[in-house]
Amino acid sequence: MEIEIRPFLLSDKEDLIKLWVECELVVPWNDPHLDIQRKLKIQPELFLVGFLEGRLIASVMAGYEGHRGWVNYLAVHPEYQRRGIGRSMMERVEQLLLALGCPKINLQVRKTNQGVINFYQRIGFNDDNVTGMGKRLIKDE
Repeated sequence: MEIEIRPFLLSDKEDLIKLWVECELVVPWNDPHLDIQRKLKIQPELFLVGFLEGRLIASVMAGYEGHRGWVNYLAVHPEYQRRGIGRSMMERVEQLLLALGCPKINLQVRKTNQGVINFYQRIGFNDDNVTGMGKRLIKDE
């Protein structure tokens, strides 16, 4: 299954948010509209979407601050999961991060999401045995 992967365009916005909702990535404390606006201001070339037969079915958002790369919003429509699309999205974003000189990628997965943890382990990620911590500086209403 060959998907077209390209940078996000504003015209993708509504279909992308629909995908994130279907993949249960949208939570009350993160407004997806604001997350998209914020990402488009910083390294928009690391914000990718995947299409199959003209339908937006995948996404990944990444960033690199000079020390570590981060991956967020990896999503594959539930109808297309377990077909290598998530792996393809990650391979593409890893290539882009490596081209920037990024030595390591970090990501966070909720501990309760064992299926996603298993996916990342299959593509080479390991538990770094660290505690993820966060602090909101701006609350999305």
